[in-house]
Amino acid sequence: MSNSTNSPENAELAKPSIYPVRVLLIDDQPIIGEAVRRLLAMELDISFHYCANPALVMAMIKDIQPTVILLDLVMPDIDGLILAKFLRANELTNEIPLIMLSTKEEPQLKAEAFNLGANDYLVKLPDKLEFVARIRYHSKAYNNLQELKKTTAKAQFQTKQLEEALQELQRAQSQMIQTEKMSSLGQLVAGVAHEINNPVSFIHGNLMYLEQYVGDVLRMINLYEKRHPSDDPEVKALAREIDLEFLTGDIPKMLMSMKTGTDRIRDIVLSLRNFSRMDQSEFKEVDIHEGLESTLLILQHRLHANADSPEIEVIKEYGNLPLVECSAGQLNQVFMNILVNAIDAIESSYLSPAIVASKLFNFQSLDKPQQITIRTSLVDEKWVQILIVDNGIGMTEDIKQYIFNPFFTTKAIGKGTGMGLSISYQIVTEKHNGKLECISELYEGAKFIINIPTRHEILIG
Repeated sequence: MSNSTNSPENAELAKPSIYPVRVLLIDDQPIIGEAVRRLLAMELDISFHYCANPALVMAMIKDIQPTVILLDLVMPDIDGLILAKFLRANELTNEIPLIMLSTKEEPQLKAEAFNLGANDYLVKLPDKLEFVARIRYHSKAYNNLQELKKTTAKAQFQTKQLEEALQELQRAQSQMIQTEKMSSLGQLVAGVAHEINNPVSFIHGNLMYLEQYVGDVLRMINLYEKRHPSDDPEVKALAREIDLEFLTGDIPKMLMSMKTGTDRIRDIVLSLRNFSRMDQSEFKEVDIHEGLESTLLILQHRLHANADSPEIEVIKEYGNLPLVECSAGQLNQVFMNILVNAIDAIESSYLSPAIVASKLFNFQSLDKPQQITIRTSLVDEKWVQILIVDNGIGMTEDIKQYIFNPFFTTKAIGKGTGMGLSISYQIVTEKHNGKLECISELYEGAKFIINIPTRHEILIG
């Protein structure tokens, strides 16, 4: 059993105890304090503490951590109702049960005390049996409330941990699916490129000999006409029928066009093979521009005009870049995700009534070409910067702050997974120690800024 006052010599007694019931009496009359102490003296589960000076109440409450406060209604230095109002407004004491003690039993005083947050009202001093029972009741309710709050906080913390773990699992699963898709796409493209490359190489290789053979035949025909001119009507009729003069002039042009075509196909195959490195994750020295060109080639069909979208002009402002030590496949995936979002944003703005109205209001031409600008440069000799800028619909600040979050998408159901930019952010920041940021305003397009070190060991300062 403990009995403390507000005197310095008893300060050590005013400490939190193991007792489940800790009572603090605030009363200016020591005789009342002694009387309450005697009432509770035989209750082994109750520790009693007494404070005669209201100015020391908060310090004692911090030390004692009472489960019940007994408060005298009338004191000379401070009114009990005012002190009750203060205790209810304080975060430290607003939940501690408050029992008002008074010699008065007026209904108006009781009502005022309850209105200020008192939990109980007793005329001092009450019967011991009732007094102890009320103290235990309010203390138990308070302890149960605190235990419930702890349990609730623990449950909320565990729930948050589970939600974060679930989100991480979903993000990891989606990333694995996305990576597998891109790997499969890379393998498919590599296979198609290989199958196309063989016959095209055969045709391209034979065109050189065909050009030589046809040239020899044409020289033979010309020589024959010079040395053996013929007035044979059948020969002249066939020459007119096949338009020999046109043929001899057009065949070389045709062969040159075929050679140009096979050269173009070989370039496409080379780009496809470069793009197919998406399934390769190891770091090598690569040409960033090759990756950009390969990605643009894959998206060529999205850049041409159709019924639902305009012609999209790609402006390339490539700087003089060194070879960059990076994962070419992963960076190609970043370029793909950002360019697809740029194309989607332009298509959205092309059909958006709000954009059309905005352009009309600002006297802008509705025929202004839709553009994607790709700009590359070397920064401080150690960093490569790639800017991908579109003049699409743009986005608000509320949307922009979430675009790199997993599963966040503004696209219609079935058109976006919300993983493209999230995976791109991870590839740039975590895999390549780089930076990826977006600058955008609604109706003003978007600018994605990619910064990666030229050497993989360079870290962000």
